[in-house]
Amino acid sequence: MRFVAETNPEAPKTVEAFTRLLPYRQKIIHVRWSGEGCWIPLGDFELGVGFENHTSHPSVGDILFYPGGYSETEIILAYGSCSFASKMGPLAGNHFLTIVEGKEQLRALGNKVLWQGAQDIAFELL
Repeated sequence: MRFVAETNPEAPKTVEAFTRLLPYRQKIIHVRWSGEGCWIPLGDFELGVGFENHTSHPSVGDILFYPGGYSETEIILAYGSCSFASKMGPLAGNHFLTIVEGKEQLRALGNKVLWQGAQDIAFELL
């Protein structure tokens, strides 16, 4: 599956820091407490940014970066109804990317990750 995302101008520090990591390859797994979403667990990784425009309720196609604190650092992608949370309770992440092409494939991605397990994911500049 291929998706195209735009950066969110309301999270300039997160966008700048994440862009320095590109191309970025990882595994994506299904969320446990957040509803219809997939996430990239990053443990104690530090991107070097704090909270900018954080939200707990991403829309379909929104990609958030959680800088850590109450839970581990992570990236979360909403493919349906999502309320970002961990076993510690609600979390909020910086909305730094929005999928603008390929949204119609998000549910299929979510179902694949849910039923087939971890999938490879890559973030690259166009």
